[in-house]
Amino acid sequence: MTSRAELERLLADGTGNPWPMRIVWLALAGVLAYAAVALGLLGPQFVNGLPKLAGAIGMMFPPRGIEHMPEFLWALAETIAMGLLGTVLGAVVAFPLSLLCASTTLPIRGLQFGFRRFADSLRSLDHLIWAIVFVRAVGLGPLAGVLAIAIVDVGNLSKLYSEAIDNAAKGPPEGVRAAGGQGAETFRWGILPQVLPNIASTTLYMWESNTRSATILGIVGAGGIGYQLSDRLRVYEWGQASLIILLILVAVYAIDLISGRLRRMLIEGR
Repeated sequence: MTSRAELERLLADGTGNPWPMRIVWLALAGVLAYAAVALGLLGPQFVNGLPKLAGAIGMMFPPRGIEHMPEFLWALAETIAMGLLGTVLGAVVAFPLSLLCASTTLPIRGLQFGFRRFADSLRSLDHLIWAIVFVRAVGLGPLAGVLAIAIVDVGNLSKLYSEAIDNAAKGPPEGVRAAGGQGAETFRWGILPQVLPNIASTTLYMWESNTRSATILGIVGAGGIGYQLSDRLRVYEWGQASLIILLILVAVYAIDLISGRLRRMLIEGR
């Protein structure tokens, strides 16, 4: 176990004085306490809302609406397709953009900085904001959700892909160049085999996340099971809402299971 003296040494600044770090932690605790009070987490609003929350959960049982199951399943399939297609489109665009964001493949500092900031701007807004924008642009329906997921994924995946490229071992590319390879050949045979499993694993994980995001996007008009859920909650059909939530949980669990096994296969096959 770490002794108190060792702990104080770890928290001390360069001169051995532990008080600067203590002040930082105290200030952080004060900010968190203020935020909790200001936002009602430690106030009567939260406490008074707990019985209402318990009542709403109680009205969800038992789940009802089996007669609407075909409609719910179709909407769920729409949501899964939305997440999958958005992920694929995002990955297709993010891969070439990641080459422009990585210092290994684009050593020109100014251009690399510009492409990185462009990717940052795409992921700086949440899926919901982009979905609202695309609903206004292309209308209600899953197309807006697909575009919202894809544009955020371009920003997220280009960052993750570029980091994998920059962290690749330098030996294989140098070996390819020593054998006479140049440019694209160096990347194809020296870098891509190293980063491809990581890229595939990251993309699979993003598919899991996007399936959950696609559920939420339906609330703002992007279709899918999220729209069905928000519609039932709006008219206080708690039993049907409970059934939809159970379907979402089963679908997300199945996708997580499939994606997890695929990622393990990729890692073990490296």
